Amino acid sequence: MKMLIKNVTAVLPDGSTPVTNIMIDKNKIAGIGEVPEDFRPAKVIDGTNHLAIPGFVNAHTHASMTLLRSYADDMALMDWLNKEIWPAEAKMNDEDIYWGAMLAMLEMVRTGTTTYADMYGPWMERVAEATIDAGLRGVLSRGIIGVAPDGEQKIQENADLFRQFNGAADGRLKVMFGPHAPYTCPPKFLEKVAAAAQDLGAEIHIHMHETMDEINGSLKEYGERPFTWVEKTGLFDGKGTLAAHCVHLDDSDFAILKKHNIRVAHNPGSNMKLASGVAPVPRLLQEGIVTALGTDGTSSNNNLDMLEEVNLAAMLHKVNEADPLAVPAFTALQMGTEFGGKAVGIEDIGRLEKGYKADITLLNMQGPAWCPRNNPVSLLVYSANASSVDTVIVDGNVLMEKNELKTLDEERILFEAQRCADRITK
Repeated sequence: MKMLIKNVTAVLPDGSTPVTNIMIDKNKIAGIGEVPEDFRPAKVIDGTNHLAIPGFVNAHTHASMTLLRSYADDMALMDWLNKEIWPAEAKMNDEDIYWGAMLAMLEMVRTGTTTYADMYGPWMERVAEATIDAGLRGVLSRGIIGVAPDGEQKIQENADLFRQFNGAADGRLKVMFGPHAPYTCPPKFLEKVAAAAQDLGAEIHIHMHETMDEINGSLKEYGERPFTWVEKTGLFDGKGTLAAHCVHLDDSDFAILKKHNIRVAHNPGSNMKLASGVAPVPRLLQEGIVTALGTDGTSSNNNLDMLEEVNLAAMLHKVNEADPLAVPAFTALQMGTEFGGKAVGIEDIGRLEKGYKADITLLNMQGPAWCPRNNPVSLLVYSANASSVDTVIVDGNVLMEKNELKTLDEERILFEAQRCADRITK
């Protein structure tokens, strides 16, 4: 189907914001600018007083953890995981995973996210089903904990997920392998994960260097920093790696990141809440390392609002570096859109440009936070919030238009998610 978004203020790849037209043909952007006479759209969206941006890409989250939102807050990471989160997750069944994921889909659509990278499990096939039902674009991995007695089974489950869903839903689904972290996956186990992923041609999604406890524990157990010994397992030698967090990095870590073209998912909200530290984002960007944004799970954030992460990325590094130019507004927006597409290994999302996927978010600029309109990008990053999102398009399909959901039953999702959470946490 052909679609036209007319008279919209569009954030183009160079940061300019002209009032223009966006033409969509099937699932791609057919053009931006003057509308040819022979372009006859079946649907027209009036973009007057709206800002069009590429849909947000959440490069690291745990979707079904929405059921644990506001549960066990204000704790240290390892206490939080061992004493509260992992015991609660052990009670989850496949229905919980589905409705937790559907709650995540609802929140992501409402806040303008069109693609997300998820690591969770078991029953990741239910997350795939939820992603298909919602119409979103998902990059899924089965979280694999190697120190668990069923670690080998988890590798097989990830392989099965890849075979069943990689490329599904007209290409909207992609599957990676998800070894949880170096502190839960010993070297010999990571060698097995690397072999399985490389056999299928799958990429890797892993937590790396989130806390100093992780670094110190690795030095004590292996005599090396995690990046150093994980590299030796061959995990980074495959098709590509997405490394979440990367908070504590030294020169040797930077060398490994660059050598293997490892992409980084920065999670400012989660890192701040868990007091994990401040990732060296300005240096990552300066050294040409793809650096995107993620929310992490809603029990450590506590939302899936990518515009909030864009704002935090722009603000946090200014004060940390004592430099107002550390992460400018447009760079922060790129981290949440274009760089996100590169981070999750999908090259044709994240830009409003001919030939790119029609994954587009429209924000209503009628409101005090948007006035005066001196600089739309600055208003978006520093002034607005996600309540301005009113239309979301993924793969050329409208998922929400003027705040009306097209694919999701909000009332039922909220009811079912609360029902599931009550059983798990109470």
